[in-house]
Amino acid sequence: MKVLLVCSQGMSSAIAAKALQDAAAKKGLEIEVHECSTQAFAEEIKNGYAIGMVAPQIRHRYDVLKQQADAAGIPCVLIQPQGYTPLGGAKLLAQIQNELGEIK
Repeated sequence: MKVLLVCSQGMSSAIAAKALQDAAAKKGLEIEVHECSTQAFAEEIKNGYAIGMVAPQIRHRYDVLKQQADAAGIPCVLIQPQGYTPLGGAKLLAQIQNELGEIK
């Protein structure tokens, strides 16, 4: 499964992406995580992602990003602040499972 994390410049989400990949690996799940900036999101979300996740610090842009994801037919959620940390991978994984159902 492919997950897209979006933040202002596409850099701070790298920490959350690593935490998510580590949490998934511990459960034996395969997740491919990519990061992008808000400027690249509209095009990047069209590249086969299962979900788009918006960083808490850009929640003011969530409505616009959600519209772009909706146009691509991809669910989009605002990341809970507790999940956007080096130790938040399990929370991110739980948020994805809550939105999409069980990950295989």
